[in-house]
Order: sequence, then C-alpha cells, then structure tokens
Amino acid sequence: MTESSKITPDHLNRNAVVYVRQSTPGQLLNNTESTARQYQLTSLAIALGWRRDQVHVIDEDLGLSGDGTVDRAGFDQITKDVGLGLVGIVLGLEVSRLTRNNSDLYRLLDLCGAKDTLIGDTDGIYHPGLFNDRLVLGLKGTMSEAELHVLRARLDGGIRNKALRGELIRGLPIGFVSGEADGEIMLHPDESVRAAIRSVFDLFAEMGSVRRVWKWFHSEALRFPHYSNSRPEIRWGAPRYANIQMVLTNPTYAGAYVYGRRQTRSYVDENGRIRKRTISVPRDQWLVVIRDHHKGYIDWDTYEANQSRLSQNAPRRPKSVGGGAVREGSALLQGIAVCGICGRRLSVRYVGRTSTPVYNCEGTSIANSRSA
Repeated sequence: MTESSKITPDHLNRNAVVYVRQSTPGQLLNNTESTARQYQLTSLAIALGWRRDQVHVIDEDLGLSGDGTVDRAGFDQITKDVGLGLVGIVLGLEVSRLTRNNSDLYRLLDLCGAKDTLIGDTDGIYHPGLFNDRLVLGLKGTMSEAELHVLRARLDGGIRNKALRGELIRGLPIGFVSGEADGEIMLHPDESVRAAIRSVFDLFAEMGSVRRVWKWFHSEALRFPHYSNSRPEIRWGAPRYANIQMVLTNPTYAGAYVYGRRQTRSYVDENGRIRKRTISVPRDQWLVVIRDHHKGYIDWDTYEANQSRLSQNAPRRPKSVGGGAVREGSALLQGIAVCGICGRRLSVRYVGRTSTPVYNCEGTSIANSRSA
C-alpha cells in the first residue's frame, strides 16, 4: 500500500491537525529551527490534499515536556477531537513530538485506529489500524521513550559527578556568594547581611525557638535580607517565619556542601495520571555531604545541636505515632487524625449552629500556632 493510497476522501473531508511542541522553554528560545520546521508541516498537509482552512495548528504545548508528568492541553485537545471523529490526520515532525511516553502514545493510537485517523511525520503516513503501521509507530514510540531515558541518565550522571566534587552550585542561600573557582562559596561581602544571619544563630542559642526568634525580629522592627526573583540585588524587609527556619536548617551555613536534600518522586493523582513532586528526604539519604567545604557561620557540631533542638520543638509528627489524649467535643478523631501531606496533627474547630467539626492542618500558619 502506497502512502497516498492511505488518504481517502473521508480523511480529506475532516481536519488536518499539525501538532507543534518543544520540551522546554530553553529549547523554544534556542532551537528556533526545529519550531519553524514543525510549523511548516501545514504546507505538507496542503500538499497531501487538505484545504488551508482545514489545517489547524495546535501549539499550546510549546515549552512542555511530553513525558506524561505534566498536563498538555494541546495533546488532550487532539485526543478529544480524534475521539469525536473530527480529525483525518495528525501531523508531527516525529513521533517524539506527539509524546515521550507509551501510555499516551497507545491511547492516541487506539483512538486513531478506531476512528480511521492517520498519523504522519517526515518519514511517512501511517494508519494505526493497520498492523504493520502500528508496529512501526510502536517502535518509534519505544525508541522515543528510551531516548528520553538515555538523555536524562547522561545529564543526571554529569550533574552527580560534579556534585560529588562539591562543584555544582545551584543557587546559594542568603548570606553566601559564589567565588570565581568551580564550587567556591564565600560569605557575603556585605557586613549587614552577615550580621543579620549571625543574629539568627545567636538568638536561637538564647531562645531555642524559631518562632521566638521570628517574633523578636518583628518586635524590634528589624529588617532581614531577601533575594528577589526579578532582581539580583538584595532587598530588605520584615523576615518571614520560613526565612528564620531556612537559616537554621540549611547545612550550608555550617560550612557543608550538600546535594540531594530534596528528591523528585512519582505518584498517581486522583485522576490516575502519573505526577512528580519534590520532597525532603532524611539526612541519611542525602547523596553528597562534604563537611568543611567552605567557611560557614557556625560549625557542624553547632548545626547538629540546633537540629536536635528543633526536632524536639517541632509539632510535626510521623503518621505512625499515635495521637494524644482525646479532648472534649463531638469530633471522633480529635487528637488522632494527622495531615496526609505534612504529617502534622490536625486541629479541630466547630462551625455552625450544629457545631459541625472541621479538621484543619495548621502547617501553613505554624508561625502563629505554636513554637518550633
């Protein structure tokens, strides 16, 4: 069967969809030639017999990965239109532009096969309802998924190797600046910035509570240095609770180089889609820890003592730990229920004339709830 013989009048009576996608904003800015080639597929659709008004370009997914962990409105629109029988052909530069994971690919192939919709790229035109064509598309999809894995493995390997040498710098906390050498970390040259950081450690040694240190800054109307996302220079303002907590918990302030404090984990959301989220991991799971890597504001022993003190203060409880004594009120899980996200024990309040119990996680307002 020739390529042109796969296109029937029924296909030409429906729309031709040109799917345009780049994986990252960086690729969108730097690989402009690839984007231009994808837009030029409209000319291919016209050459194959579709009228110009029948050719629709879907480019809502520019800058989004096709690995299946992010929502792609453009790809979802294609599957919807194919399922409604509105599409005669889906054109992409290659199969990897459509998707980088086989679960999305085979969902699209099943719909296209059932609705007699063609798929085309620069190598040819395929009918997912035909065994040979579906086999080729499946192989291309598997190779695309494998290619993504290889690229990530190479990138992650290079990143980890540089981190093992203590040379990978990905944004420093307030109070530090990068030096000229690879991995060189120095104290901030502004004495007022250094003094603000040191005052946090001095006050915590005296008060023993993040909340009390935070309230002291506010009671004295003292400002704290902040980085701005839009401007590289430091701005000064009232400290947030998270600012004080970050200074006390970040090992960089103890002169240590650490990599892998946070890791990306996959999970399945309520709609059955695979998602990714970043979580903090226990210290024994950190990938790289290099003590005395640079000059810090405190030594490692002081850092360890601070973490021990914080752990005794913190209201965060693991889910395996039972709740406290049952309090008064109609709520059956009072003192027992914990937050499924952060592990804190849920508080209870009663609303309405019937005093209906409502469980609430105070994780977002911990600074105003209790000491830590």
